[in-house]
Parts: sequence; C-alpha cells; structure tokens
Amino acid sequence: MVHFLHPGLSPRTIVPPDARKDVLGFLVVQEDASPYSLVNICLNVLIANLEKLCSERSDGTLCLPEHWCFPQELADRFVWLMTRQGKLTDRTASIFQSNRMKLKLVNIQKAKISTAAFLKAFCHHKLIELDATAVHTDLSIPDILSGLCSNSWIQENLRRLILDSTSIPRDSRLLFFGQLTGLRVLSVFNVCFRSEDLANVSQLPKLESLDISNTLVTNISALLTCKDRLKSLTMHYLKCLTMTKPQILAVIRELKCLLHLDISDHGQLRSDLAFHLLQQKDILPNIESLDISGSNYITDGAVELFIQQRPAMQFVGLLATDAGYSDFFSAKKGLRVAGGANISQISEALSCYRNRSCFMKEALYRLFTETFSTQITMPAILKLVAVGMRSHPLDLPVQFTASACALNLTRQGLARGMPVRLLSEVTCLLFKALKTFPHYQQLQKNCLLSLTNSRILMDVPFDRFDAAKFVMRWLGKHESPKMQAMAVSITSILALQLSPEQIAQLKEEVFMAVKELLAIVKQKTAENLDDVTLLFTLKALWNLTEQSPAVCRHFIENQGLAIFIQVLETFSETAIQSKVLGLLNNVVEVKELFPKLITEDMVKHISSLLHSKDLEVSYLAAGIIAHLTSDKQPWISCDLQRTALLQDLYATIQKWPSSSCKMTALVTYRSFKAFFPLLGNFSQPEVQLWALWAMYHVCSKNPSKYCKMLVEEEGLQLVCDIREHSEADPQAQQIAASIVDDFKMYFINYQRPSLC
Repeated sequence: MVHFLHPGLSPRTIVPPDARKDVLGFLVVQEDASPYSLVNICLNVLIANLEKLCSERSDGTLCLPEHWCFPQELADRFVWLMTRQGKLTDRTASIFQSNRMKLKLVNIQKAKISTAAFLKAFCHHKLIELDATAVHTDLSIPDILSGLCSNSWIQENLRRLILDSTSIPRDSRLLFFGQLTGLRVLSVFNVCFRSEDLANVSQLPKLESLDISNTLVTNISALLTCKDRLKSLTMHYLKCLTMTKPQILAVIRELKCLLHLDISDHGQLRSDLAFHLLQQKDILPNIESLDISGSNYITDGAVELFIQQRPAMQFVGLLATDAGYSDFFSAKKGLRVAGGANISQISEALSCYRNRSCFMKEALYRLFTETFSTQITMPAILKLVAVGMRSHPLDLPVQFTASACALNLTRQGLARGMPVRLLSEVTCLLFKALKTFPHYQQLQKNCLLSLTNSRILMDVPFDRFDAAKFVMRWLGKHESPKMQAMAVSITSILALQLSPEQIAQLKEEVFMAVKELLAIVKQKTAENLDDVTLLFTLKALWNLTEQSPAVCRHFIENQGLAIFIQVLETFSETAIQSKVLGLLNNVVEVKELFPKLITEDMVKHISSLLHSKDLEVSYLAAGIIAHLTSDKQPWISCDLQRTALLQDLYATIQKWPSSSCKMTALVTYRSFKAFFPLLGNFSQPEVQLWALWAMYHVCSKNPSKYCKMLVEEEGLQLVCDIREHSEADPQAQQIAASIVDDFKMYFINYQRPSLC
C-alpha cells in the first residue's frame, strides 16, 4: 500500500512489519554513509552544465544533442533531480520534448513551469505516474488534467496522480477526472476539491486509493459508488463536512474493501468521529491500517479492543491522543504505532506525517523530550528530522523544534557516529532556518549550539562562505554573552577555512566582526578574565588577518595594536601569548604597516617573549622580529636597536632544538610567499635563518601539503639558491640543504624534471 512505502524501498519490496524499523534504519545509514551513486554524480554534472551541453531553440528553450538517448529509469531520475534542485523551468523542461527521452514516473513537485511547458515536455510520454505536488500557480489542476487527457495512452494507463497543494483557478467549476480511466491512486490533499468533484472521481473504474484530506468536500456519500474497489481512503482534517456522525459511519460501514482508513484530525478541530468509530463492531472487517491521530476521547482500552477484533491490523496512528501508552502496543507483534509514547512510536510518526505540519510539530516535540539526555547515536531519527525541516521550511514551530532535536541528536560525541552526508544535510537546513527566521533568538541559539560541534565544523561539507557571512553579521547584533561566545567560536573556525579571496569578498562583514571581536578582547582584558571566549576571540582575529592586508590595516586602524599590547601586559598564559603573537605575525607581513608597529612597547614585549621557555611563543616572537628587521628604512633613527634585535634573534635560534621538533600547538600556513623576501635577504642571515627553520619545521610535520606548496609557489628555487650561494650563512646553507635532501622524494612528485 502507498501509505507504507518509504522512498528507499521499491514498491515491490516486501518487508515483514516487525523488521521494517531495522530495515529502514539500515537503509538510512547505508545511503548516507555510502558514496553518491555514479548515476547521480553523472546526472548532477549534466544538470550543472545544461547550458553548455544543450543547443538553444528559436524560442529560447534548450535542446539536448540529437544523438543522446536516455533509458526510462534514467530519464525519470533526471526529471526528479532537476526538480529537487529547482532547475526544472520552462527553459530546461523543453529537453524532455524529444522522443529520445522515455518518461514513465514523473515527479515535478514544486516546479515552476507554465502550462505550455508542461504540455510540450511531458504530455506526449507514456506516463503511468505523475507527482505534481505544489507546482507553481502558472500550472493549475485543470491544465494538468487537460494535458494528460490529450494523450489517449495516458487516459487508459496513468495509474497514480498526486496533485497535493496544487492550485485551481477561482472561476473553475467541475474537475474532469473521468477520462483517466486507468487511475488507481489519486491524492488531492489541500486542494479546492468539492463534493461534486468527489462524485466524478468515485466513478473511475479502477480507483483503489483516494486522499481527499483538507479539501472542501461536505458530503462523502459519493464514495458508495466505488465501495467495491476502494482499498485506501485518507480524509485527514475534512473541516467542511456537514454530515452527522451516524451518516459518516454509515458510509464507512459500506466500504468493506478498505484496508487503510485515515480519519486523523487537525489539533484545532478535535473531532470525536474516531471515538464513535471505535465503538462499532460491524465496521471495517478487513482493515489493516487505521489512523486516528489528533482525535478526541481516544483511550487505550477502546483501541485495544478494536484491534483485537481485527487481527489483520498492522498499523494504528495515535499521535496527539491519550492512547498508545499501554504495554499492549509494544507487545503485539507486527503492529506499528505512530504515536508519542516512546522513540519507536515517534519515529513512525515522523515517517508517516512528514507532510503534515500539525503532526510534525507534535512528533518533534515528543522527540525532543525523549532525546534530551540520550547517549545513543540515531542517524535514522536524525534523517527524519531533516525530512521534516525540508518539508516545512516556512513553519517556525517545526523549524524551531527540529533544531532543538538536531541539537539533542548531535551533541557531545554523538555527531561522530553520524554519516557525514547526513550531518551536511542537517547543517545546511539549520543555516536555512537561521536565514528564514533571523529575529527568533531561541531558534538561532539552537542552531548555533549545533554548529559549535567540532565534528560538524571540521569534517562536514557545507557552504562555509555563506555560513561565515551570516555568523559574522549576527555577531554584532546580539548581546547575550552565551550566544556571543557561540558566534565567536564558530567564527574562529570558519575564518581558517575561508580563502583570502573569500575573506576579501566578505569585507563588510569581516570589518564589522573585527571591530566586535576587538571590543570583546578589550572588555575581557579590563576584567582580567582569561576565559574560553577570550581564547576563541583571539583565535578568530588571528585567522581573519591571515594573508588579508585589508583586515590587518583595519585591525591597526581600530586600535588593535594598543589592545593587544594591553593583553600581553595583563596575561602571562602561553595560550594567550601565542595567539596574540600569531596575529601580529600576520600584521608584520604587511610592509606598509611597519612604521606603526615599531614602537617602544611593541619592541619591548616582543624582545621579552623571544626568550620565552615555550618554543611556540619564542618562535612566533622571532617571526615578528624577522619581518620587522628585514627592512632598514623604518629603523633609521634607531639602527642600534635593530642590530641588537638581529643579534638576539640569531642567538635564540641557535638555542632552539631541531626544526623537526614538536611545538605545543601546530603552526600552519596557507602560503610561503611572505617568507620569500626573507629568503632572498643575504645581507641579514638572521631573518633567512628563521624563515628556513620555519619551512623545515612545517615540511617535517606535513610534507605532502608544504612540499607541494613550496614547489607550486616557486619557493624551492630560493631554498636552492641559499644552499649554493657562496656568501650565505653556513647554518642557513645547512638547513636549506636539509630541506632539499630530506624531502627530495616529495619534491620529485610535485616538480617538473629539473630539481636543484
């Protein structure tokens, strides 16, 4: 039955009811933990390059090359992927006009195409299924029916038609389904579908499954016309019914072939129809599935008795009722329950009600309560949360509760057990919710809490540029210390993951963030508070200034140097000192800022930290001195001081252990280009020595990354020049030779034939 089908299962797949949960959970984990299928990869590439691969017709629409031919299953998937990515438009739908595309199962949910495009692209194919849920208003139900009925083959063979939430013009009268004589499954959920339309549909000779939920139907007596063939009837939230309860039950009593009945109700209506149905003994003798979620006066006893009298029952919907809590429901084999009593019932509810926001909210709320302190990784449940978020992007209660559930399911170490692709999907949905509801602070707090997860920020693919843009904008808008701390920590990690070009594109947001971050540093310093927020703030500033001269200038212009000098005077912790010095290393790479950096306080503190017992602090202080002293011009009035600094630098480097030693924290670089002026400075071997020591150090830690970088940026030749230069410092020559010799195999892999 359609009601039981899962997207991951073929309609032909038969799954024992008691094994269904395990199978679906396995499918979710398997799908999200596996590589993308080769078919999907190829089709996605094709979709991304349609404009390049297609020719253009005179009317501006696209046409595939003549020799291209798609098998039916591939063509169906192609339509579905285009639709899901929002790429199915009047211009692109035209590629399906050709007879070389063999379509049967067409899904155009939410597509923005016109009637003309629909007629040309799809109505000449031999369709057996069409899902046109919530298509754009330019394509109405009368137009869809007219197009389908223009093809005699479709009239006789179309088996399944889904028109949920699709528009009908106000001046439209009767909907003519009568010509679709092969139709077995019809869904018109949330459509202006009236009693006279029901009378028309009920005469379809092969109709077996009908969904008239949330329509304008006032009388269901017409269903008696198809009582001997109707197997599935869904009429959730029939708010316009004018029939009495006995009249409704009299009709249902005659539908003896029904295997599935859904009379669930919206929370606002709270009907007691289900209560009266459960009291009937001579009704629905063959029923296998009954959904009465959201109904009033439902008790465990009444439901138990009803099920015991109908041994074929495999499913009952009890969400938002007072039933489902007795042991009977968990003890009865083969019975699935969509309810709120436990995680199994909630999972079933999330799966069944993915398209009903009223029940999705309820199920998510129950899930939040159930998983508040969970220590179990549940990827199948997280997948259902993602489905709910994707299905209701504009529903604030759904997005808010789903974000809280996502937080519960990924907190602490739980994210490590989740498939990366699933975490990627959830993360993208969280950012979408953040942008959709920018003023709902509690939702933002839930989303940001989820994003502070190191597994997500470090390993999961998502649009980091877009994320950084939003988080940095948000950073300056809120004053809550906890939320500020979250935004700072996210910014500190995202900043490292953005390229210098991306940082430049985010100039406005970055400048605002730097100003806000400096204010936090200033406040923490004044309060003498060296908490985790201060560390993340310093790290964020360090990462934002790397290879970004404009950001470095903005840092100086906003009294950043004075603030950082104050930090060094206030805190002696090496973790703080290393982050301050790391940022200043970025700033001293901008030569035009030298005059503003060579101050008495700056020189005093850096000279002192050069002798730190912590190797990383000493190394970073040495880097600042190497850059500042590499140019004589700014030191004209204090050359003796510069000479003393160089001598001190040289002596300090002699005391360091091997350049392959470990520092307390890993020093990383995006580029070696800032080192090149130092390598070419043969008149000052001290700065050469520091640059070579630094290069050898990072190459020894990550040779595949840094040896490749050294070759691609053409820095290897500079190292070779030092090794061969007759006037080079012997120790500099020795380190240069070690770089070339120790990593020779890596250089051969990345270098053109000539190796120095």
